[in-house]
Amino acid sequence: MNRLPLHQDLYLIAHDQSGKLLVHPASMGLGLAGAAMLELALAGRVAVARGRVAASVPSRPAADPADAADDFSGDLLALVTREPGDVRTPVKKAAGAAYERTREALVAAGVLRRTTKRVMGLLPTTRYLIADIASVVRASSGARSAVEGWRQPDARCAALCGLVAALRLEEELYLDQPSGRLAARLREIAREGSREVAELVGVVETLVGEAAVAVYR
Repeated sequence: MNRLPLHQDLYLIAHDQSGKLLVHPASMGLGLAGAAMLELALAGRVAVARGRVAASVPSRPAADPADAADDFSGDLLALVTREPGDVRTPVKKAAGAAYERTREALVAAGVLRRTTKRVMGLLPTTRYLIADIASVVRASSGARSAVEGWRQPDARCAALCGLVAALRLEEELYLDQPSGRLAARLREIAREGSREVAELVGVVETLVGEAAVAVYR
């Protein structure tokens, strides 16, 4: 089975088996948009340095299968192509639609299944459930292996580790370590991954922190 895009793996880690989102929706949107930006950077599609981002190669046609497989990342690349500059800007712009678009892509791929039922005769409630728990295991296996020292993390794995820490999802890795120590180790792995990983994870963590403060103003 082909590996899911980074932001889709992050989505799976951020939900329990009942389909409940485990972090604030605003934080989740920023995490997903940041993950998509990270994957573009790791693929060499965008260049990130000193808080700035620009497309590093011309955008491929919309009909290209590589972009059609993930419309959200393709649209994020198009946004960066049109508006290079502060890397925070496209991440924040993409964050608003990131959650629903990622969820619908996972439904289309058969990773999630949409269920609707009535509770106590009230209006129908829609849930999005994991079709196969193995997809969640695959999503988190790299981060678990990196923390436990079973495998040297590549840059993508380091990025996921950093995003998990930024969203405070470390307990969803189900590792027998204190939460604070585990989050610190995940951040350390991200810093050691690559310059782009360290910078973009830092951007996501800053934006998530700002969003959290805004909620309580």
